[in-house]
Amino acid sequence: MNKNQVATNESFSTSFEVDQSPKQVFDAVTNVRGWWSEEIKGGTSKLNDEFEYRYQDIHSCKMKLIEVTPEKKVVWKVLDNYFNFTKDQNEWKGDTIIFEISKKGNKTQLHFTHEGLVPAYECYDACYDGWSNYIKKSLRDLITKGKGQPNPKES
Repeated sequence: MNKNQVATNESFSTSFEVDQSPKQVFDAVTNVRGWWSEEIKGGTSKLNDEFEYRYQDIHSCKMKLIEVTPEKKVVWKVLDNYFNFTKDQNEWKGDTIIFEISKKGNKTQLHFTHEGLVPAYECYDACYDGWSNYIKKSLRDLITKGKGQPNPKES
């Protein structure tokens, strides 16, 4: 098995199914301010859009949308990243974050993968908890209830 296969198999991944349509799921995924952070700066829905995320002085990153297939797939490339709690400041840099949308019978499945976020990462436990909350709770609520729980704007 090559390095990429190992990384993909160990990379953080989660999925869920909802009653909403692939279009509704896609629209929610690309509404990053609606489920991750109201502080997002930049575009979050079109190919080659770039946006910045910041949470206090704890975490900031810059993402680029490198693949956008309406109702099917959205892929972000991590251009830059900073954590104030890791020694290795290269964590996340160059990683790929993938949202795959598919029909499963009368349901729509969202499969999320952070390729490169592996258990060997210093931030793995914190990032595992963070992504689990943002994807399985906030994004899912945005899809199913029309409102997520993004980080609020900082005053």
